[in-house]
Formats: sequence, C-alpha cells, structure tokens
Amino acid sequence: MPRRILLAVTGLSPQVVTETLYALVTQEAPWIPDEIHLITTRDGEERARLSLLSEQPGWFRRLRHDYGLPNIHFNAEYIHILGTPGGEPLDDIRSPEDNLLAADFITEKVREFTSNADTALHVSIAGGRKTMGFFLGYALSIFGRPQDRLSHVLVSAPFESSWAFFYPTPYESIIETHDKKLIDTRDAHVILADIPFVSLRHGLPDDLLNGHARYADAVRQARRSLGPATLEIDLRQKRIRAGAHEISLPPAQLALLSLFARRAQDRGGAISAPAKDSGDAALARAYLDELAIISPDGDHTATERALRKGMDGDYFSQTLSKLRRLLKNRIGAMVVPYIIDDGGCRPRRYQLKIAPENIRFV
Repeated sequence: MPRRILLAVTGLSPQVVTETLYALVTQEAPWIPDEIHLITTRDGEERARLSLLSEQPGWFRRLRHDYGLPNIHFNAEYIHILGTPGGEPLDDIRSPEDNLLAADFITEKVREFTSNADTALHVSIAGGRKTMGFFLGYALSIFGRPQDRLSHVLVSAPFESSWAFFYPTPYESIIETHDKKLIDTRDAHVILADIPFVSLRHGLPDDLLNGHARYADAVRQARRSLGPATLEIDLRQKRIRAGAHEISLPPAQLALLSLFARRAQDRGGAISAPAKDSGDAALARAYLDELAIISPDGDHTATERALRKGMDGDYFSQTLSKLRRLLKNRIGAMVVPYIIDDGGCRPRRYQLKIAPENIRFV
C-alpha cells in the first residue's frame, strides 16, 4: 500500500507505541508504517509528547536510530486529543458522557483513516483505558477492510511493569523495575498478538462511509446489515429503504420492484417470465397500476403503448436488469435479498424472497 498508518490509543503509558513499532519492524515480514497516529487524553498527550517526541529521552527517535528505520511521520500534530464537540480536551474518561465522546471521536478517526482505498491501517488496542481499546477495535470491525490489521502487544515480565522500558535495545541498557531490581532491556521479549476481526463494512450505506460517523449510528447501521432483510417502499417519494440503505429509484424500476413486493406480502409465490414474443396482460396491468401510484400526474402514454399487448419478455428483462444494476451499485455485497430472484434454473420463475412481515409500504 502507498500509505501505511499505525493507529493506537494511549493513556499514561506511551510505551505501547514504541513496543508496537518494534514488534512490527522486527517480525518475520516487517511492516514499517509511513505515519503514526495516537488517540489519547490531554494528560496522555503530554506524556506521549515528552517521552516519545522530545530530544531527551526521545524514545521514538532512539528506536528509529537503533534499528535503522526510515523516516516515519510522527509529531505533535499526529497526537489526537479526545475532546468535546466544542473543542474542550478531556483530561480523562470519567463519566458516561466522556465515554460517549470518546466512542464518537475514535469511530470518526477510524472511518477517516479507512476512507482511502490506498491506505493500510494497523490498529493497536494495547494502550489507554479498556473502553478506548474496545471502541477502537469495534470501530475497525465496522469500517475495516481486507488490508487492515488489529493487534495487541505483549511484553515479558518484569519489563511490562517498568516505566523505564520502551523497547528491547540491541545493546546493553540497564533500567530499574518498580521493585528496585536492575534488568537489561536486551533481555526483553515483545510479541505482537494479531487479533482477527469480522469486517461489517460491506453492509454500511455510503453516507455513513463517506460522512461523519458517530458510534451509535455506526452500530445501528451494522446491526441492520446483519439482521433479516427489510424493505420499506415510499412510492410517492420514489425511494426505498433496503435494510440500512436509502435509495431513490426511477419510476420504471420502482414500479417493478413494488409489484413483486406486493406479491411477496400477499404470499403470491413466484411467477414465470413472459415469453419474448408474447405479452402478459395481467403483468402489464399490475405494472401500470404501480406507475399510476408513483406518478399520478405523469404521462404514461409511451409505456401504455409499449404494453398494449401485455408485457413481453424483452420489456421485462430490460427493466429487471436495470433494477438489479441500480440496487447492486448502491447496496453492494448485501444486495442478494433485495434482488428479484429467478430461481436459478429453467424455466425461470421470479419472486422477491423477503418475509412478508418485513415489507412495508409508506
């Protein structure tokens, strides 16, 4: 990928950044990020800036030098402080309101970083409060793509509990543990635990993928995409809601979908496609009735002329093909329940396979 991003949440232990970076660049197949982004509180920002980005101790600079790493974009601008909608930074997450603010902030950052197809995102949930790690992992599950990864870094004892430890050095470096023992950082073991996740991205509507993402909205849309297929049809407004997707349709395609939706509601069963050279008068009448509801003041003369001998196979297949194409373009991989099914074998018999109780006309 042209752009590799390491994204982590941190609290008062910014070591997770250098520990994760060390694990990524020293694994069997090194993964070197182009940039590093942190999400933290105001106190966490100060701790990360002073320990990682300072001239002394400057742990980020030292890690790059010790392991010969190329330039990685990481400065104070890449540390994102959790805050209120008014811009007031959070010192910590202490209340349900703070929790919700953190969830929305983290969700939007993940949506933003996954919006470009040319990026690969590696997310670490090793730092920060447990709720921050949960929100970060869940947001990646909602918005993540095949090229994205989720991990947790594991550090061997007694190094994991030492403030002075930031990564295993390739040379002798003696530090003191919390219980006053001396240890050599060369002896530390840092392991990157890869965490598989299920991506729900393919079921989300475009407006959520491309616009501002709130945590509650993202969860609600993901739940809709995983639940049973639901279809809501608003003929006067010429639009439908297929699960989480709101779609405007041309009258010709909407009329055909509406016709099959009513048949599904009435448990009418599948119907045979009209023959190519002979029209189906009943199908034509039902189709024109839907058009009259959709556009009561519209001029349907041309359509009535085309269907004067009934709806033939060509008219049916052309209208159906365009409807399928429109739905696939908007819904993507989750489109199958909303496609008028042809039975999969000959002779073709068509029906909408959505439960009657899940179809609603506005």
